[in-house]
Amino acid sequence: MSHSVRAARRRLCDDHADTIAAIDDCADRVTTSWDTARTTNRDALVDSLRAELVAADIFDRLPALLAAAVDATASDLRARPVPAAPYVVVTSRGPLLRATIDPGRLVIRFDVFEIVRADGAGHQPEYHRVDGVRLHVSLEN
Repeated sequence: MSHSVRAARRRLCDDHADTIAAIDDCADRVTTSWDTARTTNRDALVDSLRAELVAADIFDRLPALLAAAVDATASDLRARPVPAAPYVVVTSRGPLLRATIDPGRLVIRFDVFEIVRADGAGHQPEYHRVDGVRLHVSLEN
């Protein structure tokens, strides 16, 4: 793990723990409507998570987290991030933040769901709630 990645991760964990906890709460609320511990409906999952993030006033705060992470790397953003693609997107795993900085592309994932793929034809992927939030920070070239 590079120094930049460690610095970005540390900044997020130290200064934005409340937002990370709120993302966790939003994911919990998404699962309350499920009949089982999983779902196979990717689109409904993504739409529900986005709606929960918006309702909790988290979605619009995500660009500030991205800016803080970039600042921690001692890099500059090429443009001001906004709560929209390509900077902020909601995936079937959770919120994803991206910024292009001098050493490459900084990618931050807040995984609150995991994808379980079954073997065999005709089986849809299943989406399961993970325990908490798995924070992944990477720098891609």
